[in-house]
Amino acid sequence: MALHTLTITSQKSDSAHEFQLPSNSAITDIEWEAGGKDLIPLGCRVGACGACLIKVESGLEALNPRDDDEQAFIEVLGYTGEEYRLACQCLIRGELAIEVIG
Repeated sequence: MALHTLTITSQKSDSAHEFQLPSNSAITDIEWEAGGKDLIPLGCRVGACGACLIKVESGLEALNPRDDDEQAFIEVLGYTGEEYRLACQCLIRGELAIEVIG
């Protein structure tokens, strides 16, 4: 099974964290990895609260596409552009770098 590198930075911290995740894993699975808990704020886990808002810095093509509900909710939060995603809705399929917004 292929592993992909997920790099996470945050507006609140200068440090970067890297994780290896299998293809089609939810990027929120990092909370079960050593050092992964609390890197991405999680609320509802179903795309309805906006706590896990991220900005894809590189590797947008490595994620499953946004559905209409996710896109509409991100716009309600005041963000436009395909680089904004809800982490709880993302499956990793390649190398990915994100910044935590929420």
